[in-house]
Amino acid sequence: MARGRPAPNIILGPVLYFRGEQGDRWWLSALFVLDGDAEPYDLRVDGVTLPVPPRHLAQWGNRHVWRFDFAIPRGVRDVEAAYGFTDGASPGDTWAVTVPGRASSPRIAYVSCNGAEDEEKIAGLDAPRNALWGDLRRRHESERFHLLLQGGDQLYADAVWRRPPLLSAWKKRTDAARLDEPFTPAMAQEAEDFYFDLYLRVWGQPETAAVTARIPSVMMWDDHDIFDGWGSHPDEEMTSPAWRGVYAAARRHFSLFQLAAMEGAQPECVWGAPMDSFSQGFRLGDVGVLALDMRSDRTPRRVLSDRVWEALPEWLERFKGCRHLILMSSVPLLYLDTGVMERAVGLSPVRVGIEDDLRDQWRSPAHAEEWLRLIGLLAEFSRRTGCRVTSVSGEIHAGARAVLRGGGVEIWQLIASGVVHPPPAKATAFALEWLAGRKETLPNGYVFEMPAFPESGKRIIRQRNWLSLIFDGKGQIHARWSAEGQPNRYTQVI
Repeated sequence: MARGRPAPNIILGPVLYFRGEQGDRWWLSALFVLDGDAEPYDLRVDGVTLPVPPRHLAQWGNRHVWRFDFAIPRGVRDVEAAYGFTDGASPGDTWAVTVPGRASSPRIAYVSCNGAEDEEKIAGLDAPRNALWGDLRRRHESERFHLLLQGGDQLYADAVWRRPPLLSAWKKRTDAARLDEPFTPAMAQEAEDFYFDLYLRVWGQPETAAVTARIPSVMMWDDHDIFDGWGSHPDEEMTSPAWRGVYAAARRHFSLFQLAAMEGAQPECVWGAPMDSFSQGFRLGDVGVLALDMRSDRTPRRVLSDRVWEALPEWLERFKGCRHLILMSSVPLLYLDTGVMERAVGLSPVRVGIEDDLRDQWRSPAHAEEWLRLIGLLAEFSRRTGCRVTSVSGEIHAGARAVLRGGGVEIWQLIASGVVHPPPAKATAFALEWLAGRKETLPNGYVFEMPAFPESGKRIIRQRNWLSLIFDGKGQIHARWSAEGQPNRYTQVI
C-alpha cells in the first residue's frame, strides 16, 4: 500500500484500548477506520520518543482499519498525554489520555447496554439517546478516569435478521428445512456488511466517540453484540448453518472492533485465546480485572467450556497479591432468583419471547450447578489470598447491588445498565423490587441479599445509569452510580 501524504479522512476513531501495564509503562492501542487506500501518517504520542507506525488490520471496500500500538512512560503522578496525527493533520485530529502515575489508585468507569432492540424505544425518551455518554464525558473532565470497562451489548445487532434482505427472508420462513440449508456466500456478505456498518454508525456518534477517544477501554461482549439470546436458544437453531454463519461474522467484528485485533492474532491480554475464548485479564498495581467471555461457549446447558473451567484456577492465581479483583460478568453473577419465573414460562404451550432472557441468567435452573461452582471458586480464592472479589455487570437495564456472605468471605455485585437502553417499565421494576427483597441461604451455605439503597429506600435504580469505581489507598472501592435525572448519586463502599 503506497504511503500517502493527505491528512487522514477519519470515518471512526480513535478508539483507545487498554493492553496492560508493564513496569513503568502504560500500554495502549488506538484504532481508526479511514477512508481511502493511503497509509496514514505515524501517530505522535507525548512521552513516546519515536513516531508510532500504523498496522493495517482490515479493508471494507474503500474503508481501511488501522491500529497503532504504543507504551507511555509513567511518572509518580498522573499525566495527560496528547496523541494525534501532527504531520499534515487538521486541528481537531489531536486527543489526550490520562496516564496514571505509579503512586495513583485506579479510577474506573463502567458502562453497558449501549443501545436497544428497537431504536424507537430510545427516541421516545425525554432525554437524548446519548445523554449519559455526555455525562460521562463531563465527569471525565474532573475525575480523569484511567480505564473504561464496557460490560456487554456495546451495540445491538438484533436487526441482522431484519435489515439484510437474504437473512430477513430466511428468518421469516417457518419450515424446518431452512435449518439445514447452507449459509451462502451472499448471506455471509450481508452479515459482514451489516456488522461493519453497525459499528461505524453506533460508535461514531459524537458523545460516544468523545469518551472512547479519551479513556482506554476493556470490552467484553454479551448476546446483543451477536444478536438477542445467542447461546440460549434451542439446539436446532444454534447449530443451523445460517445461525453459525451470522455468529462467525459477529465474532470477527467483535475481535476487530472491540479488541482491535484479527481473529488468530489476539493481544496478550486475551488469556482465553488458546481455547477460542475472548476472556481477558489485567493487573493495575494491586487491582486485578478479569473479563470472562460468557458467550463464545454458551449453550442452553452451560456458560463456560470445560477448557475455560480448567484454565480458570490458574487465571485467578495470576491475581495473587492483589488487594481487589474486579470480575466482569456480563450477566450479573449475584442477582435475584429468576428460576421460578423460568419454570412458569416453561409450562406455557407457546413461546412468549423471554425464554432466552431467562436462560441467560446465572440462576437459571440449567446453570445453577455451574453458578455455585464459580461462586465457590471465587470465594476460595478470596479466602486463601485475602484478595477481595467484586463482580460488575449490566444486562438488566437497571442499577442494583447485591452481596454474598459466608465462611469469612464477602463478595459484592454492582450492576449498572444501561448507558443508552431505556429502563424497565414501572410494572416490571415493581416486580423486580419485590423479588429483590428476599434474603436467601444458598445450598453452599452462603447468605445472599440485595440491600436497598439508602438514597432511595429501593433496591432497583429505575433510570439509565453508569458506574464509577474509585479506589483509595487501602484498596477499597468507592462505587457511585450516576442515574439519569437523579442529582444524588447512589453509593457503595467495598
